[in-house]
Amino acid sequence: MLLVGAIGTVSLIYAVLSEYGIPFSALLDPTMRDAASTELFDHVLIPLVVLILPMGLATTWVIRTAFEPLSKAARHIETAPTERGMQIDEADMPAEAKPFVRSINNLLHRLDTSAQQQADFASDVAHELRTPLAILSLELDRREGSDGDPLKAQVSAMRRLVDQLLLLAQIDADATMPMTPEPLDLETLAEDSVSSLAATVIAQGREIAIESEGQVPKIYGHREAIGAGIRNLIENAVRATPMGGTVTIISGPGAIIRVRDQGAGLSEEKLAQLIRRHQRADHASPHGAGLGLSITHRIMSAHNGHIRTSETLRELILDFRLQ
Repeated sequence: MLLVGAIGTVSLIYAVLSEYGIPFSALLDPTMRDAASTELFDHVLIPLVVLILPMGLATTWVIRTAFEPLSKAARHIETAPTERGMQIDEADMPAEAKPFVRSINNLLHRLDTSAQQQADFASDVAHELRTPLAILSLELDRREGSDGDPLKAQVSAMRRLVDQLLLLAQIDADATMPMTPEPLDLETLAEDSVSSLAATVIAQGREIAIESEGQVPKIYGHREAIGAGIRNLIENAVRATPMGGTVTIISGPGAIIRVRDQGAGLSEEKLAQLIRRHQRADHASPHGAGLGLSITHRIMSAHNGHIRTSETLRELILDFRLQ
């Protein structure tokens, strides 16, 4: 940078001296050197100083105006919902930026296509598994005695998992073409989930209870999906609770559902690991598919909520952000 400045300065001096027919050797004379310095100061440096400020402001304005569409697109991407079909409008983009914007849009389209293919695959596999699982379940029901009970439990768990995979495929499809949300009563959903699982929980040697700790506002979302998320937490809590213990479902205050067990508790770091790696929160139990927390996390994300934990209270919490 200093070299460029030095070359520019020498070139400027040379141009001024050439304009006035003053040779470089004449600068050895103090009188001529003073005259050349005065000429440079009056006719070059002062005009440059006067022009630099407005030129700098004008350049800044031009650059900001030219790149404002990019800044607007960045803000739009930052605040846009996490749904498919996202594209950047290139109409107002500078010509130089349009190829880059088209490349980004092509990348987004390829990601959408890949995600849709994965959702379709999960849906197809789930549909293919439903019929043989139903037949196997009916065949096991015909058997007498308790020898088939462990297998029945495994088949039942697999059927629930398949149903949830289908549910996730439906949620993914709704993310592409969002449907009108349904008003839901979280307290009623929690009560329905407890009712559907109470007999199973008691048969496994645990107790189940439901409590309310404040007003619970209505939310908007997918009834079957949120119900599945609540049931997943209850089933996870049952596995973590020792024989004779109690699983408690608490609604409120606010748009939250808490599921409290009597296990060892779960830290936020461990919860994040379980969700990310599709691992199980109960290491001792041999039952279950180990996908419940991950599925619940995806269900909550689709409803602009999140799943969190309270290690000291031994609770997993579904927290819905009201729109």
